[in-house]
Amino acid sequence: MSRRRQGAIAAAACVFVAVVWSWDRSGAPIEVTVPAGATLSEVADSLSVRGIVRGRLLFTLYARARRADRKIKAGRYALATNGSWAATLGRITRGEVVTEAMTIPEGFSVAQMVPRIALASDVSEDSVQAVLADPGLVSALGVPGPGVEGYLFPDTYLFARGVPVRAVLEAMAERYRAVWTEERRARLEELDMSEREIVTLASIVQAEARRFEEMPRIAGVYHNRLELGWLLEADPTVLYALGGYRARLLYAAIDSVADNPYNTYRQSGLPPGPIGAPGEAAIDAALHPTEDYLFFVARPDGSHVFTRSLAEHNQARADIRGTRSEPRGSE
Repeated sequence: MSRRRQGAIAAAACVFVAVVWSWDRSGAPIEVTVPAGATLSEVADSLSVRGIVRGRLLFTLYARARRADRKIKAGRYALATNGSWAATLGRITRGEVVTEAMTIPEGFSVAQMVPRIALASDVSEDSVQAVLADPGLVSALGVPGPGVEGYLFPDTYLFARGVPVRAVLEAMAERYRAVWTEERRARLEELDMSEREIVTLASIVQAEARRFEEMPRIAGVYHNRLELGWLLEADPTVLYALGGYRARLLYAAIDSVADNPYNTYRQSGLPPGPIGAPGEAAIDAALHPTEDYLFFVARPDGSHVFTRSLAEHNQARADIRGTRSEPRGSE
């Protein structure tokens, strides 16, 4: 019998014994970290010490027989104690690492996202800010700009703890780009608006709306105002210029940022870019506005009264708020 055949028989026997030994008697999973550059022997030692595999040497031979010794991927894994070798080896060669959810709600600004990105990447918030400050980031992510505000799409993402910040941003921007289907781009051309303009408008709609069904009407108000050359007078843009939420937006606060390009009470047209991350519903509303309203005012429950004339608008305000005169939203 040739040596090659003897070797093949020996390998087959090894695999058979390994399979018998690797019958699944799995217990509770425990977390194990496979360091970058770890050898198969080092990994087998670690798994054996933690009770994840029995028969360290046979497990090593089994992995080599399956040509998996060079496919092991670094990362943090949840592996069952006394589990089958096939299952264990499959996880660490496919890179099925432990992931954690990072949820970004619709309407979040980049400033609101920073703590969550820092947690996912296991770095400081300053480290996230340093990546965001990279002047080449907008180009690298393939978004319209002027910054990344509005283009880090709101969704729930699964990342391995310690994932690089840039990888997080790339995943969020990729999710954003996926929104722009052929149908949406065709509609963009029909409106004769740029992608940046629509996302900017959608971010304002997202900030104003409390009910999805009202988004197209809110978008319609702003489209109509743009066509007429009116000021948008959108509170969320002024709050963005002021640096965050305020319970009451008074004229003094509006005047304090009069020269800010995001102050739509003083600056005409759309602001330079988005003020937050709109979801798909808000983007679709900006692409498909409805009706010919020019004003809206919020009810206490968050819904809005839409009107077509200043007289109707003032009456709606009086009905809802009595004689209070502070500007609110597109009031």
